[in-house]
Amino acid sequence: MSVQGVNFAYRQLGPDDVPLILLNHLSAVLDNWDPRVVDGLAARRRVITYDNRGVGASGGSTPDTIEAMARDTVLFIRALGFERVHLLGLSMGGFIAQVIAAGEPDLVRKLILAGTGPAGGPGIDGVTSVTVQDMLKATLRRKDPKHYLFFTQTEGGQRAARAFLARLRSARMTAARRSRPSFRAQLKAIKRWGRTAPQDLSRIQQPVLVANGESDRMVPTVNTINLAARLPRGELVPLYPDAGHGGIFQHHDKLVPRALAFLEP
Repeated sequence: MSVQGVNFAYRQLGPDDVPLILLNHLSAVLDNWDPRVVDGLAARRRVITYDNRGVGASGGSTPDTIEAMARDTVLFIRALGFERVHLLGLSMGGFIAQVIAAGEPDLVRKLILAGTGPAGGPGIDGVTSVTVQDMLKATLRRKDPKHYLFFTQTEGGQRAARAFLARLRSARMTAARRSRPSFRAQLKAIKRWGRTAPQDLSRIQQPVLVANGESDRMVPTVNTINLAARLPRGELVPLYPDAGHGGIFQHHDKLVPRALAFLEP
């Protein structure tokens, strides 16, 4: 899909319905979505995953602000011909979803925000240090960084991490192109979001389902509770036990039916 001269890679699954656009986390490509989540949602909803500008198979240079990423996403949705969509934003994708919902109220019908938080939320500006530390730890131990970034270090958390990564390996269909400039631009955008003054979330009048694990290290779980409380129509899913930033993947069996019920007219 060409958007103002830049090609955006995307994948579409599910029946013809109001589409659910999945907005991804830091450094992620469209194949980083858990197939249990995507396929579960696509059983009843049209689901669209895509690569952000400059990431994966999408062209262009990655923006270094959340607001610019939000503009890209709106242009992408409009280029697909949609006038009304649902959004599911994970982590950085949740920041983007908030900006879109506030700025384009007629475009967004409902939102699901996972592992994310409001602008200026506690600890969000520390994502860079947490990410770099855990990536170094993973390299030294020859593990995928998601073992540390997305899951708890308990036996149950690490078992869930292994199962999640196995699902990604079995389902991967595209080559994952990640560049250092793109990674740095996204980290810069996240840090700016974390240092932005708190915003008036009353502008987001759409129904919002908010979910996370009880032990999120990347975007501390207190942000999830704060976000749900400040959104006029926010609904907090009970925090997933023994789960971190990847709580919706670890507890996909709980997330999918709850999300499908929420998205019903």
